[in-house]
Amino acid sequence: MKLSIIILNFNTKDLTLSCVKSIIKNTKNLDYEIIVVDNGSSEIFPKSRNYKLIINKSNLGFAGGNNRAREFCKGNLVLFLNSDTLINKNSLNETVNFISKHPEVGALTCKIVLPNGDLDKDARRSFPTPWVALTHFLSLDNFFPKSKLFSKYWYGYKSPEVIQEVDAIQGAFFLTRKEILDKVGWFDENYFLDGEDIDLCWKIKSLGYKIIYYPKVSILHIKKASKKKRSLKSKMAGVNSMEIFFKKRLWDSYPLLINFTVLVGIYMLKLVRFTKAIITR
Repeated sequence: MKLSIIILNFNTKDLTLSCVKSIIKNTKNLDYEIIVVDNGSSEIFPKSRNYKLIINKSNLGFAGGNNRAREFCKGNLVLFLNSDTLINKNSLNETVNFISKHPEVGALTCKIVLPNGDLDKDARRSFPTPWVALTHFLSLDNFFPKSKLFSKYWYGYKSPEVIQEVDAIQGAFFLTRKEILDKVGWFDENYFLDGEDIDLCWKIKSLGYKIIYYPKVSILHIKKASKKKRSLKSKMAGVNSMEIFFKKRLWDSYPLLINFTVLVGIYMLKLVRFTKAIITR
């Protein structure tokens, strides 16, 4: 088996089935399997010979849900694919071919396009160091989109049409090697939602591998389909992930003054989001 495709479903049954159909329709001459993990959905997901189906009794989050497929994967390559995506012709063939020919590549994504035709900026990201995070949250990357100094978060200064090495790629299309996943322990389940893809990239790069953005092929990403009706835990997950990543990966690289300043900023953001979530509810 060449490729195991893992699709995590959480109340997105119709989108997931459309994603599966797009894989079958647009992927030829590639030995692959599809594993659908239903992550405690309120709707019953149908069985099919087109995929293996794993049922989680509760929502384990993005990291925990995807990790449930670990023991079922037969491929030497693993693709984490969002349920709200559609595969285009040769998207899988070309990305699998590229990573197979480049042993120095530890993980790869393709060009991820939104329904309006724009690039999904989260397809390629820098690690959120204090400076990169500050310029992003101050929207300096919007004011200076081509500046290498102010636009590092989404690599705005690099053409989205060129193959390039990046710090991190998005979990919506995350192609890697199973042997690497086994070495680094797959996704860190301390992350419930958001941040686990960046953390996995950190672990892969720490082994000396490259993370590649490969825009020669693309997929469609509807985006946030499973986040329309979110619990308070899910709404707070993104900012909680910021704290986890900073303490785990960046804390030792900076003096205490900067560390505490970053934490104050994170806690302020938590308060804002918590207040907004309560008011919304």
